[in-house]
Amino acid sequence: MPRLAVSLALSTTITLGFAACVDSTPHKHPPQDPPDYHGVPTDMTPPSMIDTPPRPQPAVPQK
Repeated sequence: MPRLAVSLALSTTITLGFAACVDSTPHKHPPQDPPDYHGVPTDMTPPSMIDTPPRPQPAVPQK
């Protein structure tokens, strides 16, 4: 009997826990960002650890 009572209480708790997570209410409007949010900052600078490649030498005309 104690096993049955414990398993019943546990299954009831789990069932109610899962039922509480369900969000069936539709949103009236899509979520919006706060006014002070300016997006994710991106770093567009080139990596500084790479040395600049040497300039190509002008082609010497062959005779």
